[in-house]
Amino acid sequence: MNPEDVEACFTTPRGYRFARWARPVVPVVFGVEGPSLDVLKQAIEATVFAAGHRMAETDPELGANLMIFFLRDWQELAALDNLGQMIPDLDRLLPRLEAERALQYRAFRFEASGAIQASFVFLRMAGALAAQPAAELGLEQAVKSMLLWGPGAFADRSPLARAEGGEAVLRADVAALLRAAYDPVMPEAAEDPSHALRLAARMR
Repeated sequence: MNPEDVEACFTTPRGYRFARWARPVVPVVFGVEGPSLDVLKQAIEATVFAAGHRMAETDPELGANLMIFFLRDWQELAALDNLGQMIPDLDRLLPRLEAERALQYRAFRFEASGAIQASFVFLRMAGALAAQPAAELGLEQAVKSMLLWGPGAFADRSPLARAEGGEAVLRADVAALLRAAYDPVMPEAAEDPSHALRLAARMR
């Protein structure tokens, strides 16, 4: 990626906005069980370690801070206890997701520093998502939860690639960007586009 590509990954309608996790990631997955649950957690762990970040058994403040929900339809969200406390304007969000026939939705909470504090991922298992193997789904969702990506980051191209054996892996450029983003000398959050120049330099 050149600096312009990196900047585009974190450009939002409000301008450049970058954030990474400061605290260790503590995932919990709802709506799946058995072998699929193990595969999903392994994919999340692999992505976190590929970025050079950390995981933990529990978050002292939140318990779990990366929550992934698998749903059959969006109305299931309305039945989840206390979800309205985590997701603002849930009553207005559900009709929009249904009208758009959305397959996924992601929300973040932030530290005072601007770093990611928690991420909530909702996946409606239909269409392409339902056909995606658990390992690939876990990798893709983990990548999308590790940074505050802009809406165009993966609009035209998946963050995954195929290894020689056929298994899904992180694209080399995405893996390099994750490692650069979690370099200890880099800030946890940034709103100046010059930050993209520093990321691109570390990718090389």
